[in-house]
Amino acid sequence: MSAFVSRKVSDQTADRSIRLWLGNGALVVSILYVLLFAFYAAAQGDVFGLQPMNDLANDTLPLALAAAGGTVVMLTGGFDLSVAGVISLVNVCIATQIGDGPLNALWGLLLAILIGLAVGMVNGALVAFGKLQSIASTLATMIVCSGLAIVVLDAPGGNVSDFIADNATDPILGVFPAAGAIALVIVLLWLVVRSTAFGVAIYAVGADETAASLAGVPVLRTKFLAYSLGGICYGLAGFMLSAVTATGSPSAGTPFLLLMFAAIAIGGTSFAGGYGGPIGSMVGAALLVLLQKALFSAGVSSFYTVIFQGAIMILAVLVGGISASIAAGRSR
Repeated sequence: MSAFVSRKVSDQTADRSIRLWLGNGALVVSILYVLLFAFYAAAQGDVFGLQPMNDLANDTLPLALAAAGGTVVMLTGGFDLSVAGVISLVNVCIATQIGDGPLNALWGLLLAILIGLAVGMVNGALVAFGKLQSIASTLATMIVCSGLAIVVLDAPGGNVSDFIADNATDPILGVFPAAGAIALVIVLLWLVVRSTAFGVAIYAVGADETAASLAGVPVLRTKFLAYSLGGICYGLAGFMLSAVTATGSPSAGTPFLLLMFAAIAIGGTSFAGGYGGPIGSMVGAALLVLLQKALFSAGVSSFYTVIFQGAIMILAVLVGGISASIAAGRSR
């Protein structure tokens, strides 16, 4: 009898451990990234040098920043479609309105943050205080931002200053990718925010808004701040995209809309809110970017690359649902 009870407890412990492992979206997608990177290294050859790693980090960071911002909003149970418009508007402004030199670069960074923050605050006000649907509200702000981007620059062109393009994308002191350092800072900042009352409120609102309100959580303020924080991340994504491409385009942000949601789902964040986090979404973004490079290295044509991206997007939704179900079972 004692052996039976011991074996049953052991089985239950193992089951909880498996659920814990599978329910951790960031951990699962990280393992997938390592496996895909091994394939990429085998197909490409020299990928461990400083320059290849720096290029990979630069290509990844804009989408990773966008995914981090979208995740904060999604954790509250909302959807933010304005990411495409914000990135496009920031990109054309950086490419046409910012001159060369360190002071201009700082002004460009501040401008990107202010544009993202302004749009995020509008989104937050419409959703939290205006009680409007997040999809409709953020779709409207995306259209407005996209229109403004065309007004600023009606066709691809412009020129991003050499100071921004060089200093935001070159390795720091020649030893570590600047994009990697920025991503690490974002991760550390989120870990700090996650432990604050605001971070706890984000998850509480997404899990059960009514229960959160009854528990004294400032639901409206939390939603407003979440959209504002998301907008700042989109602005930073637009700034980094400008540095990487060194040019402007009024449609620069369009590809980020679907890819952002795919990265969020792959990273294990529930589309219903309340579960997941930006770290998993950032790794999910890295996985999507690496997939493109791996397929290219394997000689897969761009036509089939698009098909693979579509398949990954479908898989992303399935992974998100499975992670959420496993997490729910783990909590029980």
